[in-house]
Amino acid sequence: MATADDVRRIALSLPGAVEKLAWGMPTFRLDGGGRIFAALGEDDQSMGVKCPKEDRAELIAAEPAKFFLRPGHDDNYAWLRVRLAALEDEAELYAILLDSWRQAAPRKLLAAHPDLAAPPPS
Repeated sequence: MATADDVRRIALSLPGAVEKLAWGMPTFRLDGGGRIFAALGEDDQSMGVKCPKEDRAELIAAEPAKFFLRPGHDDNYAWLRVRLAALEDEAELYAILLDSWRQAAPRKLLAAHPDLAAPPPS
């Protein structure tokens, strides 16, 4: 089971990532621009990550025990919540955080890390 410490360790391993407390919760953002790519939930049992609004419903429908929205809070944002206990392993946690990081990273940062910039071909 993934923990808040796992989220912190993996998020901070990504290029340009820094931790900053916001709204009473740890957030992980890109240094310089401050774009948030992940945030731990208030109970350390979930995290929020960037997710295109058009993809959220499909993810939640496919795995409702894993993905959810906080009604009234996430409705208007490209954001999705993930229950840490529902993740299969650390590789899945890394993949979710990396995808969120890619969405937040500016082109210059992505260009500096081409190995992380695009998902591997299927």
